Amino acid sequence: MGAVLNAVYNNYLTTYTPKPLTKYDTHKKSELRNVYNSIVKLNKDEPWYLPTTSKDTQQYAVNLKENARELRNTIAQLGGLEKDGLFRKKSAYSTDEGVATASYIGPENSAMEIQDLQLDVHSLATSQENLGLFLPGNSRAALSPDTYSFDVNINDMNYEFQFSVGENETNLEVQERLVRLINSSDIGLRASLAESEGRTSLRLTSEATGLAPDKEQIFTVSDDHTSKTHGAVEYLGLDYTSREASNASFSVNGEELTSSTNHVTLNQLFDVHLTGISSGAQSAKIGLKTDVESLTDNVSHLVGGYNDFIRAASNYLESQSRSRQLVQEMKGIASVYGSSLETMGLNLEEDGTLAIDQDTLRQTATETRDLNETFGSLKTFSSMLLRKSDQVSLNPMDYVEKVMVAYKNPGHNYPNPYITSAYSGMMFDGYF
Repeated sequence: MGAVLNAVYNNYLTTYTPKPLTKYDTHKKSELRNVYNSIVKLNKDEPWYLPTTSKDTQQYAVNLKENARELRNTIAQLGGLEKDGLFRKKSAYSTDEGVATASYIGPENSAMEIQDLQLDVHSLATSQENLGLFLPGNSRAALSPDTYSFDVNINDMNYEFQFSVGENETNLEVQERLVRLINSSDIGLRASLAESEGRTSLRLTSEATGLAPDKEQIFTVSDDHTSKTHGAVEYLGLDYTSREASNASFSVNGEELTSSTNHVTLNQLFDVHLTGISSGAQSAKIGLKTDVESLTDNVSHLVGGYNDFIRAASNYLESQSRSRQLVQEMKGIASVYGSSLETMGLNLEEDGTLAIDQDTLRQTATETRDLNETFGSLKTFSSMLLRKSDQVSLNPMDYVEKVMVAYKNPGHNYPNPYITSAYSGMMFDGYF
């Protein structure tokens, strides 16, 4: 059972949630208790529906929940979960985003003057790559028909992979099977095929970059002591390291530093993503934007999150009839504040998205003396979006076309797991 649950969880993460998780995806016990109580109330009052079996509908429901989570996290990152916190988040800048991008992670109300940082990147952190032998893809594999295995050691863990070779299988068929086998294992290793002049090679690349102080490689491949027939590693050339892993090398205000990843935290103030190598004598400068620039950035991020949600829901207008209801509800929320938003430079489009007039928005931000007064309607709008995202996240099945079987008996309702299990079961379907 544990292996099955692990497979379900990994499939969910890789298929439906490719975006990185944030600190807002963790919750206190009290928050989880509130979600539980909401689910109990929802299940108690909901009618009975026939289970949804369409794969397209199931994926739509899961994507809907994830898009709602993404919208909520966007508002949360702008301070929308705290009273009077929205739009007060400071923004960082980089003078050369080809070398590094930056975001501010320090305290919002600090009276300390934050100095700019001079950043020079000498090299980026790289992953390890093993490139196998280039074999004629359409030729019969020279491995005797048998069950083979090899071991991969990664992150101080040893994994054995077993596969069979048939009588008339080609090199390409064997390589493609290993690509699927390795990628589905989710051990921090990605497999792919390289091709050159009709020949194919199996390429293994670590998801991690850099090396720990006591390590020479991120992973090794061997079949010296494997449980099944050996010989596949030598035949395929899987033990040849074509690119060694390396750490990032950079300097901050002249101080030389290294990192095993290209994501670094500087002075506990800036989250920096190294994107390229510095060229010439000009350093990239990392610092804080002005209050006006930070404010306009915050508003732009909120609008971007709202627009992404609208577009994601609109992608299903032709295939999922009730997605139209969700889009209309979101447009209705925006239209309530339409005139107020327009004075700030936010214009409601026909498709429900918001277009930003940057000049008007910047002028409004420059002239504001009272943030709550000038942007009060936008704060209320974001609060409505937050409540809507919570509702959609709690019950995405509300926007799925369903066949109702019966209403609950009025006055004799009782909690049951029907609605939430119908949604959760989509992630387990096919594993049992």
